Amino acid sequence: HRLRKDNIKHGDHIYTWRGCYAYSHQGIYVGGSKVIHFTGGSNRNLSFSSSSSYNLTSGIPSSCPTYPDCGFRLPNNGVTLSCLNCFLGTGSLFLYAYGVSKYAFMVKRGGTCTTAQSDPSETVIQRADHLLLNGFGNYDAIINNCEHFALYCKTGLQGKDGRGGSAQISSITCGPVAALVSLPFALVMPAVGVASVTAVLYNIIRCADDTGARTDTINVPVEELTR
Repeated sequence: HRLRKDNIKHGDHIYTWRGCYAYSHQGIYVGGSKVIHFTGGSNRNLSFSSSSSYNLTSGIPSSCPTYPDCGFRLPNNGVTLSCLNCFLGTGSLFLYAYGVSKYAFMVKRGGTCTTAQSDPSETVIQRADHLLLNGFGNYDAIINNCEHFALYCKTGLQGKDGRGGSAQISSITCGPVAALVSLPFALVMPAVGVASVTAVLYNIIRCADDTGARTDTINVPVEELTR
């Protein structure tokens, strides 16, 4: 849900919409008006001016007038420290919800919530700080993105195969799978019935892939994390 800046808390998983609400960029609020997030943008030496450009994909501005360390990232490391204003860019602030029911998860848009429980804020920030200095692997919009990063920081959960979770990606990939599985019903049902079956299958598959519902996840200490 939408969040006012004065209501944000340390360790919150926040996001802002990009591309006319086509997708979101996500990160962890660590206090002091700073956000640690995972991006695919290039390294920058940041100091802001009103005419500076802004990378909406990575959430990194070309410069920042207020915080000299805004945009800090180590070489070959996509984990970035940004101020809250630069992270948001022209977007609004939203809070990613944890511990929601399966029903709430099904009716909410993918990439906005999870049934998984969040760890204490101190643990969340410790993970984010560690990854800022040690990295989170190579950025990939499908298999290792900003939501994977934020979900790991909040839960410490990772699949036994090394795969994290991204409800935003699942909401896209589950659609074709559900449509394919429901094809045989087209032989015995009218179009409305097939659409209903597809919708049910879509939500079942999406729920099963949620970080809080997956049976293959284990808690991985940040010091042992490999991507």
